[in-house]
Amino acid sequence: MAVSLASPVMAQDEALLGRWRTPAQNGVVVIERCGGGLCARVADAAALRVNPDQRDVRNRDPALRSRPVKGLTVVRAASGGPRVWSAGPLYDPDSGQGAATGTLTLIEPDRLAVRGCIARMLCRTQTWTRAR
Repeated sequence: MAVSLASPVMAQDEALLGRWRTPAQNGVVVIERCGGGLCARVADAAALRVNPDQRDVRNRDPALRSRPVKGLTVVRAASGGPRVWSAGPLYDPDSGQGAATGTLTLIEPDRLAVRGCIARMLCRTQTWTRAR
């Protein structure tokens, strides 16, 4: 008989862990455990294949424009589940815009709606698909 040592919270997070394809630049992010929640980091994108040393030049904060895009955390502190996780902050390196809060909604096992909001009614949603 197998005994699971994973907590219920960790078990429900399993549905999000792994590589996800984003609609922007044929990108790929990796969702992994970070601290007490989940985070997503940039793993690949068309622009990174051309220039692996691409920097976060669109960031609104000039002090952050020299950081590498590859490995950049774009979703922080996601927690919840089993279908909807609250997250924040979120960041879009393509536009240089961030969102204080957001949600990750598992539409189906291989489709994830990622929604970031800068205010209650000012939100944007992308659909990510599981990368195989």
